[in-house]
Amino acid sequence: MVGTVMEVRGSVPPGQVPSPRPYEGVWRFTVPALDSSVPQVRHGVRGLLRDQSVPVEEDVLYGLLVIVSELVTNAVKHAAVLSPQIAVELAVGAEWVRVAVEDNHPYRPTALETDHGRTGGRGLLLVKTIADEAGGSYDIAQTPGGGKVIWAALPLRPPSVY
Repeated sequence: MVGTVMEVRGSVPPGQVPSPRPYEGVWRFTVPALDSSVPQVRHGVRGLLRDQSVPVEEDVLYGLLVIVSELVTNAVKHAAVLSPQIAVELAVGAEWVRVAVEDNHPYRPTALETDHGRTGGRGLLLVKTIADEAGGSYDIAQTPGGGKVIWAALPLRPPSVY
């Protein structure tokens, strides 16, 4: 590219750069901000991981699908007015899987503390707990357009398997 300067911070000897595994990749799609999108996205993520032969442990897969459900549900319930479409991204690396849900609403939610008297509002606490217990992470970031993206990344195998 003309005018682009690339900074080199080190080098890897030829032949020692690992090739990507066949299941690695990034998939992005949009869904309408409707309740019916929650199970569709969950089933789509499960199917994509299966079709790509991602070696994800069953416990991690279950946690990831709960996270997907929570993030899409939150976007449908709280952002649909400003975001009739929700973007979902699934990224798979050699040893991790990451799901991100993006909407156009500027409100940046926080994980609430456990309150046994409440019947809702603990979705992000659940996402945080699942990510922490799996040895993964989660975060919320503003998008350039003023919305937000909430993501969670989990290792393909739980920490006790390593």
